Parts: sequence; structure tokens; C-alpha cells
Amino acid sequence: MAEKVHGKLGHVMANPAAAAKLLSLSGLFAVYKPKGPTSANVLNQLKEKLLAEAGIQKCARKRKKQILKIGHGGTLDSAAAGVLVVGIGKGTKMLSNILAGSKKYMAIGELGKATDTLDATGKVTEEKPYDQITKEDLERMLQKFTGDIMQVPPLYSALKRDGQRLSSLMKKGEAVEAKPARPVTVYSLSLQNFQPPLFTLDVECGGGFYVRSLVSDIGKELSSCANVQELTRTKQGPFTLEEHALHEDKWTIDEIAQSLEHCMSLLAVEPSLKKLKTEHSKESTVNCEDK
Repeated sequence: MAEKVHGKLGHVMANPAAAAKLLSLSGLFAVYKPKGPTSANVLNQLKEKLLAEAGIQKCARKRKKQILKIGHGGTLDSAAAGVLVVGIGKGTKMLSNILAGSKKYMAIGELGKATDTLDATGKVTEEKPYDQITKEDLERMLQKFTGDIMQVPPLYSALKRDGQRLSSLMKKGEAVEAKPARPVTVYSLSLQNFQPPLFTLDVECGGGFYVRSLVSDIGKELSSCANVQELTRTKQGPFTLEEHALHEDKWTIDEIAQSLEHCMSLLAVEPSLKKLKTEHSKESTVNCEDK
């Protein structure tokens, strides 16, 4: 039986070698978020798997400290799938750069139906004809939404009012006013497929951008309405879905250590991030609350 070691904060470590390796990890890597769970759920699941492998018992609820420092670089809707960038150790300090950076999405929109959430999870609030819309109409409209534009965020979103998410307030039945339009950037926007009522978009955008709002606005501009049926984040920063996003079966200390080495090499061109490539986190506490 492995000897149990007590850490500085009273955490029991049944596997000291694995625990030491886990706590030495520092940097950014990417995981695959499936459709369904929230980004916070995925992060907590990842955290629990790593702590269990290292034999580190969870901190008591009454404590507001936790031994593993980990966070994610931008919420992905529950109904969406794809790349979720994770920071571990001192890598958590780099997440703001990732949050503000570019992202790529593949979105399947549906013409003729509007919903309260702007996606397939919501209640249908309006239906309009779409038969008159051609592929050429849609492609021309995309030019209007490329570049620096103004966008009103969805009511169902992670944005907050008085410390509470708008989506949570909406679900409680509280009246929520739309946030004012704000500047966002669309680097590229192209139509990949058009089979009415469905259409597929490839979007590259900056931070703070909502694909659900984009699809809804496109529907309105075409004198109809639209909602998002499927949404996949295919890239965030330099991390792609195909090459870098670890699926759940790869959520192990060794796999993440290898992924960190690969992923951090992609960021080495950034002087402000290069230093963190070889640094290991020496901080042993972090708030238990989700990022």
C-alpha cells in the first residue's frame, strides 16, 4: 500500500510522486468539451480526475482553498462542443490573453425560426418564411457582418448583472434588459453549406463575440429569423480541435504533461508568454470557486 503523506494544507497524498508531478504542471493546454455539460462542469470533472489519480483528497467544503490551481480560457455554451483552453499552475495567469484572442467556430443555423436562447435549446418565439432566401443573398449578407461590427449579446449568456449571470436570472423568470451593443471583430466569415432551412458558417472572431447573436442578426437582415442548431469551437488561440484538444480518456497527468510541452511551444513566439513555458507553479492554494 502506498504511504500517505500530508501536504502543507493538510491534504492527504496517497501517491506522493504523482502528486508532485501534478503540482509541478504549469502552462496552457486544450481539452474537448462535449455538447451538454457547462464549461465549469468540464473543468471540475478534469480537476477531480487529476486529483484522484494523484491520490489527493479534495479540500473540505469549509475551506476556501484548494491545492490545484486551474481555470479555463472562455466559456463555451452548454449546447456547444469543441476546444476549451485550460490553464494550470502559473498558466492561469495567461488565460486573459487567450480569452481576448481569436477563436474559430463552425455553426449550423436554421432559417425561419427564432428562439428565446437564440439556439436549439430554447423555446420558439417566432416563425417566418425563408423560401425567398437564396445562397447568393446569404453570401452577400455575410459581408455586412465581417470586420469591426457592433453586436448585442444574447440575454441567455454568461454576462452578469449584479454578480448574477443573465441566463440564471432569465431562468428564474426575472425581467432582464438587453445589454447595449458593443464592438466586436469578425476576422473571417464564410458560407460552407446551404440547404434551406439549414446553412453552415465558418467564423473566426475576437473576444466577446457571440455566434448565436450573429446567426440571429443574419436572419433578421434577410427579413426572416434564424437560430443556431449546432455550434463547435474548432480553434482557440493556436490550439485546434483536431491536433490539441484532449478527450476525456486522455485526462491523465502524463498525457497533460506531454500536451503542455507541445502546446506551450506554440506560444513561445510571444515574449510575455515564453517565460512561463519552463516555469512551474510554486503557489499551492487557489479559491475553490469556479473561474
